[in-house]
Amino acid sequence: MPSTRVVVTGLGATSPVGGDVASTWEALLSGTSGIARLDDEWIDQLPVRIGGRVAVEPSEVLERVKARRLDRSTQFAMVAAGQAWADAGLEGSGLEPERLGVAVASGIGGVTTLLANYDTLLEKGARRVSPLAVPMLMPNAPAANVSLAYGARAAVHAPTSACASGNEAIAMALDLIRLGRADVVLAGGTEAAIHPLPMAAFANMMALSKTASGDDGRDPTTVSRPWDSARDGFVLGEGGAVLVLESEEHARARGARIYAEVRGAGISNDAHDIAQPDPEGRGGTRAIQMALREGDVDPATVVHVNAHATSTPKGDIAEGLMLHAVLGEHVDRCVVTSTKSMTGHLLGGAGALEAVATVMALHDRVSPPTINLDDLDPEVDLDIPTSRRDLPEGDVVALNNSFGFGGANVAVAFGSA
Repeated sequence: MPSTRVVVTGLGATSPVGGDVASTWEALLSGTSGIARLDDEWIDQLPVRIGGRVAVEPSEVLERVKARRLDRSTQFAMVAAGQAWADAGLEGSGLEPERLGVAVASGIGGVTTLLANYDTLLEKGARRVSPLAVPMLMPNAPAANVSLAYGARAAVHAPTSACASGNEAIAMALDLIRLGRADVVLAGGTEAAIHPLPMAAFANMMALSKTASGDDGRDPTTVSRPWDSARDGFVLGEGGAVLVLESEEHARARGARIYAEVRGAGISNDAHDIAQPDPEGRGGTRAIQMALREGDVDPATVVHVNAHATSTPKGDIAEGLMLHAVLGEHVDRCVVTSTKSMTGHLLGGAGALEAVATVMALHDRVSPPTINLDDLDPEVDLDIPTSRRDLPEGDVVALNNSFGFGGANVAVAFGSA
């Protein structure tokens, strides 16, 4: 294995429960949900009418003229990257542009820009289509705009592996630093897919919760319920998160604060089905095993898992099988949580936001709860607290799991600083 140690020195996020890392983390620890009935003018035509809009609109943070030239997904990435950059203290640090990389993912890309311009084409003709449409809708737009903002001239990547994309970007950043191609990488994910077409498509394939009409009197905050016997699909959220990954040598040389170490990452594929996970969780098991092996991690030191756990009937059970297969007898001492119970599912941004939560859990030694878990599925045998839980001191490890359509599996192991 490469000897270069990689650490996390900056965090940024904009989510359905907070406009930055501090507010997001406080909300997650308190069990606050960001899910609500959507008030868009088009929502009444859909069978699902709830979702997780960001708590703070990017227009409140970004310059108005610049924001208009960016798809909403890129806006989220720019907000999160700006926070992470400032948090890491990189402004004026003298970092060489050729040693700065970017890996910012999206599962769907600029879908709102694409569909809005298609509507313009149909209604007003080809000449009215925006000349900025392609630079705004392309999947690498978030990564490209982050690189432009901070002058990153090393590798700039935009991995696309559905709901595993954000976590894969972190794995890619880890490799870039270990391979000596960069000293610092801005890594994360973003998504802005709360739009009638993606929501109708997810609903029609029975991926979204069928109880999420928003008109049946049920509290929208209770619909996302990972591992609960009454779960029946995920709730769509939006937002983005970015982490600053840095070689430990570089971080210590500039006196940077270190939140955690990125111990290892594992990537695999199920090759089972385009949408359904392998029911036995074999691909995800291999990804987690790779992450631990790469980081030389003893399973007994894994004390926390931020699970993918989207609130789907099959996926939640498969992930439990994975954790039992990898951690064995130590699984009972591992605190497992799903922050999607509060944020909904951010698709390509999910892994990045949950990585931020995983790092904060290690840094503060406390796990967020899983809310709405009223009746644990009897097929799930995990320690899933419904209120915040303290984590042990010492040299410990936490896992962040992400799985996506197409069979994508990514696990990242973070170690205490």
